[in-house]
Amino acid sequence: MGVTRRIIFPTIRLILWAVIALALVKMAFSGADLSQADDSLVPSAQVNEMHAEVSTATITNTVTVQGSVVSDPATPVKATMAGTVSKLLAAHGQQVEVDTPILEILLETPVEPTITTDPETGEQTVKENKPKVKRETVKAATAGTLTLTALKDQIVSVGDAIGSVAPGTLSVSGTLTPEQQYRLLGAPTEAQVTLKGGPAPFACTGLKIGAAAQAGADANQPGGDNGGQAAATGAITCAVPAGVTAFPGLGADLEVVNGTAADALVVPVTAVQGSVQEGNVWIVLPDGASEKRAVKLGLTDGENVQITEGLATGDKVLEFVPVGDTVNLPCDQPGADYATCQA
Repeated sequence: MGVTRRIIFPTIRLILWAVIALALVKMAFSGADLSQADDSLVPSAQVNEMHAEVSTATITNTVTVQGSVVSDPATPVKATMAGTVSKLLAAHGQQVEVDTPILEILLETPVEPTITTDPETGEQTVKENKPKVKRETVKAATAGTLTLTALKDQIVSVGDAIGSVAPGTLSVSGTLTPEQQYRLLGAPTEAQVTLKGGPAPFACTGLKIGAAAQAGADANQPGGDNGGQAAATGAITCAVPAGVTAFPGLGADLEVVNGTAADALVVPVTAVQGSVQEGNVWIVLPDGASEKRAVKLGLTDGENVQITEGLATGDKVLEFVPVGDTVNLPCDQPGADYATCQA
């Protein structure tokens, strides 16, 4: 047993370590075959410019805006003369029509007393005069439900609010991005409205487009939170017609058709630098080169844009605005403006 421990086991360990050492040496010095010549670096991909051909199509400029149903604002009733409220001619909560008398304002102006002197005795007589009295009747400017805040014998000044008249009508209101505002230049006077969970779509008349509400306005108004979309710069409103059942706060989609052109020359919007009236395209020449060309723009449906001047059917243009002229270039395309896409 002593011989085994002192001679045999150490010998076996030495043999094992020698085998391991030889294996490591072979692995270190027997690599890949380097005898073949090194190939030159060759690009594995090429960038090809994508072209779009000018074609004809029927294009319709339809803008859909998300909005909601809102109550039309009340019209304030203001004092038209300074004085004292002498009579209340209408009651709070009363239904009034245009020119319905609401209250009377009385203004008394003192008159200096009349002094007479007796020519013989020199005695003076003072006669008090009645004040000049002026009455003004304040009338409703619109029809609706009267909210009366003035009290009898209250002293008022010109322009003081003494009540308001709520028309009891509804409108559909939404906000517009700059792109939508441009597409709605010269818009018609009505829109097609679809209420969320409501009746069938209906024509909403009296379409108006104006400036968006300023920051700090009522947070309950539609468009208060743009959800990360482009900032609202405009507002659109139209009246809900009588007979349509709706409630304030209901969501709604406004669809405005602002022009249709048949057999129009069209190209993708990505091929055009500019969006309204005037733009630039890069036309492909016979030798494969491209050159910048000014064009006149018409309608757009968000994907294609009408070319009214500057191109002909069959012309080829670059499908995307070249690098360095990155207006309108989609964020998922090479050459898009990184800062703009990250904003």
